[in-house]
Amino acid sequence: MKNTLRKLPGWVGTGIITLLNGIWLYWGLGEAFYEGWGVPETPWFLFLSIAAGAMLFTLLAIRFPYVGGGILITTGLAFALWWVLPGIIRGFYALSTVLGRLFLSGGFTLVGILFILDGRFNPNDKTQEKPWIIRNLKAIIAIGIPLIVGLGVVGYNLPIVLTRVDDGDRSARLIEGNQHTLVWAPEGPGWNWQQDFGGYPSWDSLALYGLEPIGLDSDKHDDQHATEDDMRKIGLCVYLDETGTRLLPKPQHIWRMPSVKEIADALPLHHHNAGCRWDGGIGRLDCNLNPDKETPLWAPDEPPVYYWATDAYNEEEAYFVSYSGYVNTQPKDWGNIRHGYRCVKDVD
Repeated sequence: MKNTLRKLPGWVGTGIITLLNGIWLYWGLGEAFYEGWGVPETPWFLFLSIAAGAMLFTLLAIRFPYVGGGILITTGLAFALWWVLPGIIRGFYALSTVLGRLFLSGGFTLVGILFILDGRFNPNDKTQEKPWIIRNLKAIIAIGIPLIVGLGVVGYNLPIVLTRVDDGDRSARLIEGNQHTLVWAPEGPGWNWQQDFGGYPSWDSLALYGLEPIGLDSDKHDDQHATEDDMRKIGLCVYLDETGTRLLPKPQHIWRMPSVKEIADALPLHHHNAGCRWDGGIGRLDCNLNPDKETPLWAPDEPPVYYWATDAYNEEEAYFVSYSGYVNTQPKDWGNIRHGYRCVKDVD
């Protein structure tokens, strides 16, 4: 019994680190396929860096408990402070989110402590006299199981991205949905106009484009957010010319920002309409097919995987739609490399 208790920290640590490694590899590969596939400026290694670092430190901690455990303690604390603390201070996270993020980051610190305890309690482990698989069982479990998870992620996603449709046409496109037939803007200011910071305009910036001075300045209206009325009257889309390739000094009201229902209705899969419908809620759309990041609606070689919609969720947040058929909300002043937009006009 005493010998079993002495080995408990090492095996508990192995179990926790196996779970953490599996989660981070699952997430990293999933994001690499979801956001990074086919986008030249998106390096895959960034998505896999957490899992790769965690696995490296795992092997180090199993082989050298004090050194590897110390690294896990330090990196876990730093990760938790960087990832969790700012959101707590700003009040962004619910308790469940805080606890989840603490486990996924600070969990490495706990594992580091457990491996150090294992090294302290079992300084002369006699497993060296046992077969190779027994001597290395902790490493096999902590690395092998996550790799099996990773292979599953690759096996699921690879057929999807390898059959993704991209006809290379970035001109204005007529898309016939089940309920809406619209012309979607061509490449240019009406479609994913990338800004100097590397990302794309926030909902506020797009909606307040026409507010003097005209332009995509997110600080024009510091005291409050833009509204749906702003998006309709002075939003960027209404300043596009007939072709959708140039912004004019005065509103033209030819183009507009699409609604959630209109984006959902245009989601494609392999040259077919995916048959998606929005019930007004947040989450998965009701679709006949699982849509993908394909032309004519999306640009598969560009970073955006979400489109802003004209609909506001409340005073501070607006709706967006993902290429995979999900609806969610983000702060209106949120602008990043994944949130794009595409203006539309009605068919004459």
